[in-house]
Amino acid sequence: MLNASYWLTNVRLEQGYVKEDGQVAGTKTGLFHIRIEDGSVAEVIGMETETELRSHLPKYDCNALLLLPSFEEAHIHLDKTYLDAPWKAVKPVSSIFERIEEEKVLLPKLLPMAKQQAESILTLIQRFGATHVRSHCNIEPVSGLRRLEATKQALDTFSGKISSEIVAFPQHGLLRSDSVQLVKQSLAEGVTHVGGVDPYTVDGDIEKSLQTMVELAVLHHAGIDLHLHDGNEAGKQTLTRLADLTEEAGLQGKVTVSHAFWFASAPKQEAEELASRMAALGMSIASTVPIGRTTMPLPMLHKQGVKVKLATDSLTDHWSPFGNGDQLEKAGRFAELYGYNDERSLSQSLGFITGGITPLNSEGEQVWPKAGDAASFVLVHASCSAEAVARRAERRAVWYQGRLVSGSV
Repeated sequence: MLNASYWLTNVRLEQGYVKEDGQVAGTKTGLFHIRIEDGSVAEVIGMETETELRSHLPKYDCNALLLLPSFEEAHIHLDKTYLDAPWKAVKPVSSIFERIEEEKVLLPKLLPMAKQQAESILTLIQRFGATHVRSHCNIEPVSGLRRLEATKQALDTFSGKISSEIVAFPQHGLLRSDSVQLVKQSLAEGVTHVGGVDPYTVDGDIEKSLQTMVELAVLHHAGIDLHLHDGNEAGKQTLTRLADLTEEAGLQGKVTVSHAFWFASAPKQEAEELASRMAALGMSIASTVPIGRTTMPLPMLHKQGVKVKLATDSLTDHWSPFGNGDQLEKAGRFAELYGYNDERSLSQSLGFITGGITPLNSEGEQVWPKAGDAASFVLVHASCSAEAVARRAERRAVWYQGRLVSGSV
């Protein structure tokens, strides 16, 4: 446990890009001392300065390791996982409705372990560098609010170690499973976002499903985070109508679409136009960087101004056996999939897992850390951000608001 005020000494920070023949060829770094005060960065000084040596504050040597902004887990299900349980691959099903029926039987069996398993996930993702998590939590008649209670208890265990948001997720359909009242109750109990799933395929009524979500969000001053797997006309209609309602309800900056698979097969011009509209409304997309049959045009979405955030989603559960909770691995997959293999693009891809924070901006100007920034960061075995992403660098220690929450120095 570190004091409220202390120095991190011998810290490697990025200072700018190195250019050769007019192109970015590397990253210049230097060694610095950083003073932490009450959860924030108070001072950053070069190692050639001797001022800190006369300080009475405790000093912790970071051994010239690289400091990066801590990570954000934009979409995960803390409340249902096989973690801490015997290995089990998924059962083959032919539709989402078969999976939902399987889940109805499975959820009560998983409930007794829900709090412990959620805590195990939080420990895991924090070790990998996450200090913020948005968890989707099942709210439906089978579970009632019991899974929410387990999730909140697990997050309480991590109070002061991680910030969090909770999405009320009617996995079995907001309308289809008649979960509106339960979602309303959950919003009165600390849930921050209204969730939903495939208004066309699952709820069978795009307009009523979206209107209900928006009404709940406005009434409770909450955000929205919709699971949308639907493609083709249904997917486009859902996204377009959600954009309309976001504007009408004044929910700019508060709406996320998770997955948004319509973009994966949409005509280029249509996709760009809708992305531009979403960007103007401050709408975000959370993506697992799917590979295989569904490849999302994430670089295009980012270029159009949409806030793209990478995420884990399932962490070894009955929906998917994959997902390891490592956001840096996810950024590396993103870079590999989309050909972000040069120094600049690799280093800038870090922003997809940090809420947009990168040590250098795209022009190579040093923008982080600065005095006043939250002291939430991760110490890694890498020479620069680009190497950290490409090689999924080992993490030595993680801080949240000045508090060492994982690892050691």
